Amino acid sequence: MRSLIKRYQDKSNIDNIWRIKGIFYSKPRYEILDGLRGVAAMMVVAFHLFETYNAQIGTQIINHGYLAVDFFFLLSGFVIGYAYDERWKENKLTIWGFFKRRLVRLHPMVIAGTVVGMMLFYFGDCELFSLVHQTKWYTLLGMALLGMLMIPVLPSMDIRGWEENYPINGPQWSLMFEYMANIIYAFVLRYLPKAAIMVLVAIAAVFTIDLGLGLNLLGDFPVITSPDGSTSIDYQGNFIGGWGIQGWQWHVGLVRLSFPFLAGYLLSKYRNHINISGGFWWCTLLLVILMSLPQFGRGETAIYNGIYETIVVILIFPLIVSMGAGSVIKGKKSRAICTFLGEISYPLYITHYGLAYMQIAWAEAHPDVPAGTHAILGVLLFFLAIGIAYGILKLYDLPLRKWLTDNWLKKN
Repeated sequence: MRSLIKRYQDKSNIDNIWRIKGIFYSKPRYEILDGLRGVAAMMVVAFHLFETYNAQIGTQIINHGYLAVDFFFLLSGFVIGYAYDERWKENKLTIWGFFKRRLVRLHPMVIAGTVVGMMLFYFGDCELFSLVHQTKWYTLLGMALLGMLMIPVLPSMDIRGWEENYPINGPQWSLMFEYMANIIYAFVLRYLPKAAIMVLVAIAAVFTIDLGLGLNLLGDFPVITSPDGSTSIDYQGNFIGGWGIQGWQWHVGLVRLSFPFLAGYLLSKYRNHINISGGFWWCTLLLVILMSLPQFGRGETAIYNGIYETIVVILIFPLIVSMGAGSVIKGKKSRAICTFLGEISYPLYITHYGLAYMQIAWAEAHPDVPAGTHAILGVLLFFLAIGIAYGILKLYDLPLRKWLTDNWLKKN
């Protein structure tokens, strides 16, 4: 029996319950996917810290770092399907039970991210964030409460001047879409046969291509009016968006959510994934390269960048997830690295952006500081973000989730 369990565990890695000969055993995690989520989170942090200097150098250093969010959605669809589908089928989970588990997993860090953003809010006062110094303390507290409740703000309620759905903690926008995906999964997606999911994936792929290539199939792309009165669509050739108040931002966010989440969920239906030696390290290298390659075009040549990012989202990211799911991690060091990266990924993503706001304000106030000083500051902020996330994980998130599990989830 032990050898049977061991052979199965070597092929699958997700925290769930699996039944062998009528007995329930703990299903191990997909350790490589956990590690890749941490790698993607670190790429997001690096992207945001380099973003401060985008105007000066004309392009990003981590040029496609925002695609980490699309990768997160892909992983989420995979994990949700694999972790919960069996429980629904065996009547071991209710709708309310599912939502309770997702709230325990996600919401403590939503609150933590909002608190960190609120504490650092006024340190981001600068010309770019023109509304910060006008924001009263009680307004900030009210906005923090909305953030903790996952309520996006209206345009008239913006307190930073960057038109974000969550101006205290910008990255929270993706959690809003994550919650939406969880709701759709619980009420609709889990009932659908594999063929129907394939159709949805294909439809979502069409809208992803539409966004990446600027086809404007729905006719709702933003329009630019030239001085001569002619109009054209505002096509940037990238997948940036989803975080803003404007209606178009919601379009981008829904498109960025739909294909990755559905594709990840579809991948969770299969057990025969790609097994390669050193899977974690090869997948990590691939992720870093994909997000760091130069921008392939802008303006009249933006289509080339759009084609590249479309291929990454539709083809290469699913390939990476399949390799991560099919490969087996070997060695204590590699396993320890994946465990650390997996633990730190979500706290790092949801708490780091207050430091990025602060860095932008500092750089604006010190334009004549040597480049080396800016570089050192960026490195220090990167590791500070990791330290803050790790501290919040160990001192707040894990203890709170354990308490909620013992005192809320386990009670009927």
